[in-house]
Amino acid sequence: MRVQLPLINTVHGRSALTCRFRCGDACFHPAPNTSSNPYVGDVIATALSRRSMLRAAAVVTVAAAAGTAGTVVTAPSAEAAARQTTARPKPKGKAARGLRFTPVAPNTADTVTVPAGYSQNVVVRWGEPILRGAPAFDPDRQTAAAQAGQFGYNNDFLALLPLPGERGRQILVANHEYTDEVLMFRGYDAAAPTREQVEVAWAAHGLSAVVVEENKKNGELTVVPRHHLNRRVTATTEFRLTGPAAGSDLLRTSADPTGRKVLGTLNNCSGGTTPWGTTLHGEENFNQYFAGAGRATDKRYGIGTGASERKWERFDRRFDVAQEPNEVHRFGYVVELDPYDPSSAPRKHTALGRFKHEGATVRLTHDGRPVVYSGDDERFDYFYKFVGSKRMKHGSGRAVREHNLSLLDEGTLYVARLTGDSPALEIDGTGKLPADGEFDGGGEWIPLVTATAKGAVSHVEGMTADEVCVFTRIAGDKVGATKMDRPEDIEPNPHSGKVYVALTNNTNRGVGTNAPADEANPRSANKHGHILELTERWNRADSTKFAWTLFLVAGDPEDPATYFAGFPKDAVSPISCPDNVAFDPHGNLWISTDGNQLGSHDGLFGVATKGERRGELKQFLTVPTGAETCGPLVQDRRVLVAVQHPGEISGATVEKPASTWPDGVGKIVRPAVVAVWRKDGGGIGL
Repeated sequence: MRVQLPLINTVHGRSALTCRFRCGDACFHPAPNTSSNPYVGDVIATALSRRSMLRAAAVVTVAAAAGTAGTVVTAPSAEAAARQTTARPKPKGKAARGLRFTPVAPNTADTVTVPAGYSQNVVVRWGEPILRGAPAFDPDRQTAAAQAGQFGYNNDFLALLPLPGERGRQILVANHEYTDEVLMFRGYDAAAPTREQVEVAWAAHGLSAVVVEENKKNGELTVVPRHHLNRRVTATTEFRLTGPAAGSDLLRTSADPTGRKVLGTLNNCSGGTTPWGTTLHGEENFNQYFAGAGRATDKRYGIGTGASERKWERFDRRFDVAQEPNEVHRFGYVVELDPYDPSSAPRKHTALGRFKHEGATVRLTHDGRPVVYSGDDERFDYFYKFVGSKRMKHGSGRAVREHNLSLLDEGTLYVARLTGDSPALEIDGTGKLPADGEFDGGGEWIPLVTATAKGAVSHVEGMTADEVCVFTRIAGDKVGATKMDRPEDIEPNPHSGKVYVALTNNTNRGVGTNAPADEANPRSANKHGHILELTERWNRADSTKFAWTLFLVAGDPEDPATYFAGFPKDAVSPISCPDNVAFDPHGNLWISTDGNQLGSHDGLFGVATKGERRGELKQFLTVPTGAETCGPLVQDRRVLVAVQHPGEISGATVEKPASTWPDGVGKIVRPAVVAVWRKDGGGIGL
């Protein structure tokens, strides 16, 4: 039995407080993308369905399966269409390996709810000291110096890296996306923040690297304070700008006439780990920290003309675009951190483009070159990939390390253009499947810029290489990239090579004069989101062609518009607003949500991607009131999630909290990282 729960003071799936502090009320402003790019629906209107050809083994070719567009074929018969649109019977026997747990029911409990037979612990909270000399957390005596040695605020992306020579220990790396000052400081006055409050917020942004230790008797993880690898990176840490735009006139400021150094990183959302042992972090809603903008390029990035929400420009002129017009050009990149060298300067890779990076995930080509996927988390914006030209080296020496740290500075940046394979009249905005039984099609990667050791070449008419790297959104506009419904986390499956794109939602789709529904974004007023499955041609990461299908169309399974890869909808958990995704050791996709529109708290879900159980989706946990599920990490015997912004409900303050998590009544609400494990010590979902 499904329980329909009341919505909790949300705007477009998020609390108004979340919109205010995380993304600067982006959904209340016109979408920055005003280009006249064709939508998928416009393109497919001139083509007939080729799905019957793809299903006919006698004429199928690898090229057609890889998404070659433009082929005209006969539409499937009514009988064939009926077979394709009927969900297959529920398979008998057990769920897929890794998903054998009793699903958590939708709920609004102010806690982390996990399946029967599982336990949990809070690994680390905001404010816990991790560096030598840092004081214990005191919410009424916060200082910037203290926060710079303590775990930061609003943990999002998580990575766990091995720690050779220290058995039972790993390095946990976390993003600290943004600060929520009304939940951090008693009596906070948004119109008149103090310098101390602003400097605490600077120190609470950024990244944390902290060594954690496993309890040998159970699955608990605990922090190892004062370990020599523990590190805080903040909004004032020095970074290196690398790649083709480094040193450009577009990146030079009065404080940095070289255009190669920048202080801090802001709004790090999701990220990824690299095969060479570093972590990547996507700078997302950086626009909200800047004031006084007025240029067309600023408008394309959603940078406001008035004062910023946090008023940082009052305390540092670099946040005032009128005074420092290029400072804003130094944010919106993929950041790379070497967790094994706490003295190293993190890098911002301009070759990967500047936009609202939700994250950055890596796979290698057949010959060892890196490929990085990243989405631009904005309504009607694009998703990208970077194909490196240098091969990764193996080993741990300094020369090898330096070589691998340069891998993301040379290569080609691409943006995606998708085409559907169904007649436009069959895409009516309701989410109803077309006659061929699937939302699917092909696509191509359009080159934007190629960087080499000798220089960079733009592939976009009228733009230099520097301009493509700094104004990447505009480059995507010019080449006709496909507008999507907020492309967020993008993850390649390490087992199959298929790439999964989380499209969180877009309530503006098909509303008023906004872009109509198309096959890749098939619902008008899309409040629940969907997940796209992309297959590179020949399954080669460096291919410039791909096929795609909608793997999951989220929402209440009782809604005819939802779709779970053909799995019976009466046997899945309801899901809304997919955000971060990850894979377990068995190849199952795990999905964390942000802004659930079904009345339940956000949560973590696992779904099978192959075999007769493909599409079977089960909820593993829910998070507390006002919180978003981030991370996640799914290991053999442990699941980690970042519980971000608990208690973030409109009207909530330190004095009037909306949540008592994680420490109970009378304690300040604190974002934290949680570990979950089986009580009997067995494998997750086995």
